[in-house]
Amino acid sequence: MFTKTLGYLTLPLLLLLSNSSGNSAQSPAKGDTGTLEKMIVTTGNVALNLDLNQLTATSSTGQESNLASMRFQVSPNSFFTALVYNNLLRDLEPGTIGLIPQNTATVPAPLAASLHQLALEKRQADEGYELVIRDAKTTFFRIDAAEYDYNADAKSLTVNNGRLLLSEDFAKQLGLPSETPRIVGTISITTNMQAVEIKTIVNGEIQSAVLPATHGGGEPGSTLGPDVIVGNISDVQAAAIVNGQVGVSVGTDSCNAGTIDLDWFALPSNDHPVIPQNVYRMSGGPNNTDRFEQIGQSWLKHAFTAASSNTCGFGCNGVGGSHLGSGCSDLYSAGLNAGQTGLGSRAWVNPFTGSYPGSTANNHGGHTHNATSHRALVNVTDLDPAQNVGATYYFEGQYITPHEYVWCQANPGQCNMYNNASYRRFNVSGSTSFSFTPVGSTVRMSPGISAWTGATINTIEPDPGVDGRAFVAYKVTNPSAGVWHYEYALYNQNLDRSIQSFSVPLGAGVTMSNIDFHAPPNAPGFPNDGTQGDQGYSNTPWTPTETGGVMKWSSQTFNENQNANVLRWGTLYNFRFDSNSPPQPAMATVGFFKTGSPVTVAIQAPSPSNTTSRCPECSRGR
Repeated sequence: MFTKTLGYLTLPLLLLLSNSSGNSAQSPAKGDTGTLEKMIVTTGNVALNLDLNQLTATSSTGQESNLASMRFQVSPNSFFTALVYNNLLRDLEPGTIGLIPQNTATVPAPLAASLHQLALEKRQADEGYELVIRDAKTTFFRIDAAEYDYNADAKSLTVNNGRLLLSEDFAKQLGLPSETPRIVGTISITTNMQAVEIKTIVNGEIQSAVLPATHGGGEPGSTLGPDVIVGNISDVQAAAIVNGQVGVSVGTDSCNAGTIDLDWFALPSNDHPVIPQNVYRMSGGPNNTDRFEQIGQSWLKHAFTAASSNTCGFGCNGVGGSHLGSGCSDLYSAGLNAGQTGLGSRAWVNPFTGSYPGSTANNHGGHTHNATSHRALVNVTDLDPAQNVGATYYFEGQYITPHEYVWCQANPGQCNMYNNASYRRFNVSGSTSFSFTPVGSTVRMSPGISAWTGATINTIEPDPGVDGRAFVAYKVTNPSAGVWHYEYALYNQNLDRSIQSFSVPLGAGVTMSNIDFHAPPNAPGFPNDGTQGDQGYSNTPWTPTETGGVMKWSSQTFNENQNANVLRWGTLYNFRFDSNSPPQPAMATVGFFKTGSPVTVAIQAPSPSNTTSRCPECSRGR
């Protein structure tokens, strides 16, 4: 491990490199011998922790922090390079890393409006602060006092303890003084890197210069291991209406961003991806953004016979059939994903390990199909534009595969099970039959909940490495004087233990009204569907109770009913109420269905700012 502090990363004259602008670099000193690598960032994550109090004119010295966490993935293969000499980090070259948001937070409007255009930029050394966060027009933050750690074995670069300083431009937009730099938060960066140029220097002379193959022996993917993502939501279709419901299907184009060809062995093998499809609606309030609800969920498509296209532009290695090659893509149109005999119940699948029984996972014996069977079951009243004026609709695909989990267990740190969901907005038209028109591009590697405008999203990961993740999103609005509406959405991406309860603390004197719950319809029971007694999952709404200053929604427990209407993977539930009390930071409690102690997660609620969890048995562990 090699650590450098920002401001002291300078490249000695002993090194030689032609930079991206074509300028001549310095010659190496005579007698120097070593290997100089030019590395680019391939993948990674960036976290900004902002003190929102420091972004307001009313902040004061000693005021308690009001932290908001903003998480990003870096754009693959960003133009951001580092120079490494004999496995030691020597310098960063000017360049940028695009930032792909993974959550939302309640931040000032100028920053919120640029959330999808942000970049981390390395500037020239003579431009003052070398690292900044900006969009095309505005520099938002300068980064100070960061420490660089380069791990030559893992080929990873991390930036720790960086302080975020408010830029002059952003300070002026916020109406804050700009003369003295204001510390408004911290930044941490973790990236994977690969060499794009290697020079061998002997006695100060370049002996060779090569352009090495990418990770995996020349494979075009940039992520170590197998890594399937939804590269594109291609199309959406709906079948005929049956009993007031319609069956919706979503087309998914998968891409293997990994360096390893992804297993794609068709049934009866249990070593291929499965593909659930989801439908969401954002609506409510003056801007139709007050709530984000899931209105449909399908069974899942069992993949078979991979193609070898190049939808994501990674550069396919040409492998197809029983494997999805490195960099390659494979399109399953909405029509193909609608094929009912190729669909299997979600109940058979562990979404974190990807395991399922190949022999029974899509057994269709003993039942017949109508137009809605196994497809994303959506109530017509939820989809009809005339009944949902101004609402917007989002369609999500996700790939679950055992190969990623098996690889992760054998190669710690190369775990790619968290980026497998993507979404895209479509306009909906029709009333007795429906058609769908795409709006904008697919948002890759982000679940649909990320589309909720103005919401804050926090992660739940009760047992890292053993089970998956879920997310709590919330938004508080003020629809009229003295009334606040609290809207919470829990999304379970790949948490096998499932969620059985959700609790919000209340302060003294708080009154509540319009208490509500929303969930998408569960499919009816079918023979061999993996549920207990083939009965299907319950659609009984969660029961709200207010006891001891806590508002709690819950379903039946596992011991009471294994088919209870709990929040299973790939699904989103909503909880809401109105109150006479304004929002304050609080901790919600999330309880699980199959196993594990409850955990707490940060939200806003009508409770004092110093409220702590009212759940003594809660923990963040197993």
